[in-house]
Amino acid sequence: MPRNIVLITFDALRADHLSCYGYERETSPFLASVAADGARFDRAFSASSHTREAVPSILTGRYPDDAVDAGYQRDADTVAARLASNGFETAGFHSNPFVSRAYGFDQGFDHFDDDLHLGKNRLLALAQRALDKVRNRHYARASEINERSLEWLDSLDGGPFFLWNHYMDPHGPYEAPAAYQREFHGEAVPDSAAQDLYQRAISDPESITDAERERLMDLYDAEINYTDDRLRSLFDGLEERGLLSESLVLLTADHGDAFGEHGYFEHPRYLHDELVHVPLVMAGPDVPSATIETPASTLDVARTALETAGTPVTGLPGEDLRAVVDSPEAYADRVVVSQARGEDGDAHLRRFSARSESATWFGEYDTTADDLSLSGGDAEGETAAQLRGHVAERTDAEGTTQASETEAVDDEIEDRLSALGYK
Repeated sequence: MPRNIVLITFDALRADHLSCYGYERETSPFLASVAADGARFDRAFSASSHTREAVPSILTGRYPDDAVDAGYQRDADTVAARLASNGFETAGFHSNPFVSRAYGFDQGFDHFDDDLHLGKNRLLALAQRALDKVRNRHYARASEINERSLEWLDSLDGGPFFLWNHYMDPHGPYEAPAAYQREFHGEAVPDSAAQDLYQRAISDPESITDAERERLMDLYDAEINYTDDRLRSLFDGLEERGLLSESLVLLTADHGDAFGEHGYFEHPRYLHDELVHVPLVMAGPDVPSATIETPASTLDVARTALETAGTPVTGLPGEDLRAVVDSPEAYADRVVVSQARGEDGDAHLRRFSARSESATWFGEYDTTADDLSLSGGDAEGETAAQLRGHVAERTDAEGTTQASETEAVDDEIEDRLSALGYK
């Protein structure tokens, strides 16, 4: 049994742009090798389509409206908190403002580096932040996340640990190092040009030409390839420290990214495949090489981590992925659900989707009219029935029908959100 749990999450990484999920470009050869040696879940779906709901669901194992409150503050215990109570050292490294200390996601982490709040290495952090501002970069590169997390591992005394690394690089505005851009686009694109194109794709999607859409996807693929190389570096670091053979590694994404398939770019609050079909790979001791077609959810990550660590699990809706790998036929009838709160003019809407091995259904619930509309196959079968039941359960819960967008955040978080396309 593995002693440690390593959770790797990627921001905005859709499954169908990865080599191991059949993409024609070799964007992620290292992840493909990890997936070949471990278990790859081909029909894995995020609990939501955007970070504010998706990452909290990964970290807590609960549906978004249980994981966060109406103001997107953490509203449930994290995996880190549960593992810490079971004797694990815990750390998280990322730079996404939506899951920072400001929203309560440092709960349970002995060390929480969100690249927003300065820790003990204050001078180094300030220097790096100043350099990032000059470059107009609003998140820490995967190489920086690796450096900080490996340094933390070196500080441990040999006990079990839970490490969470979240890589922002696949997220727009797609500014991979020049060598990666040349590999996938033929030439390097200035950061300012990449930022302008990305922001226009979000605000005015109809203005994007076919050539510009191809450019966006080229730059996205370049970021994926860069991140894949950094993933290799992290695995090398774990191997050099003798930790890889003692660790269960779970790899997934909070959501995908759209390139005009349904008339929009980036990741607004819809639930089409390009937004919620995400990679899910499990590797480590006693994990067999397997390809699983049974539907899976990012909700399964928390339960799997806790079950592996021998930590009591109660009330979580996900499944233990190790059990799914051992007996996939037992989960053949599984239906996985995703959900998203509407925003701005759609703030009164709640969107849902349900996916089984053979069907996909979408639901839109109007909180003001108390009305649910479904769309999907020709006839409502078990998948649609489960979706109706899920919507009824979620919308009957007090206080979960409306979202608040008015919480106060500091100026630096506002700046980063704007640069990432959120404001």
